[in-house]
Amino acid sequence: MSEPLPPLDLRNVAILSDEVYETIGAAILDGRLQPGQKLRDVELAAQLGISRTPVREALQRLERFGLVEVAAGRYTRVTEPDRRLREETAELTAHLMGVALRLALAACDDEALAVILADADIVVDAASVGDIPTLFASSTRMFTAVTRATGNSVFIGLVREASLAIRRNLRGWDAFLEGPVEGIDGYTALRACIAARDGDGAEQALRRIYGYA
Repeated sequence: MSEPLPPLDLRNVAILSDEVYETIGAAILDGRLQPGQKLRDVELAAQLGISRTPVREALQRLERFGLVEVAAGRYTRVTEPDRRLREETAELTAHLMGVALRLALAACDDEALAVILADADIVVDAASVGDIPTLFASSTRMFTAVTRATGNSVFIGLVREASLAIRRNLRGWDAFLEGPVEGIDGYTALRACIAARDGDGAEQALRRIYGYA
C-alpha cells in the first residue's frame, strides 16, 4: 500500500474491533485506501500493530455495508460506489433519519432541541441558495444531533455502524440533493415540524423531500 495506516494507540481503545472498523473506514473515506485497492489482512494488521482477527472482523463489517467486496480465495478490495449502491443508501438514509426524528422529538430535552433547530436553520439557508456542499455537511451534522437526541442506545449503535457507508456513498453525489434543493418549502416544513416536536410530521416531511413518502 502506498500510504500505510498508523499503528493504533491501544492504551485508549475500549473495543478493539470497533476501533479497527473506524480506522479502516476512515481511510476509505479520506482516500488513503482507494476504490479498487486490494486489502490484505496480514498487511493491515502489521501496520496497525495488532493481530489479524480484529482486522478480519472489521473487513467483514465493511463488506456488509458495501465499502469492501470479497471474492473468497481471490481478493478483498475497496469498492467504487455505483448508482445502484448510492440509490439504495439514499433510500435507507431517508427512512432511517425519519425514524430518528420521530424518536428524538419525543425524547429530547429543550437544550437538545435547540441544537437540532440551529442545524436545521443552516440546512434551510443552504437549500435556499442551492449550496449543495453546505447542505450535505449541515444535514449530516443535524442528523448526528438528532440521532444522539434519541437517547436510544440500540438505534445509536445501528446508525454508528451504517454511518461510514452513508457518508462514503452519498458524499459528492449531487443527485441526492439536486432535486430536494428545488423544493425549499420541504425544508421549511421540516424545520417547522421539528420546532413543534411533531415527530410524525417531521418524518413525513423528510421522506417527501427525498421522494420516499
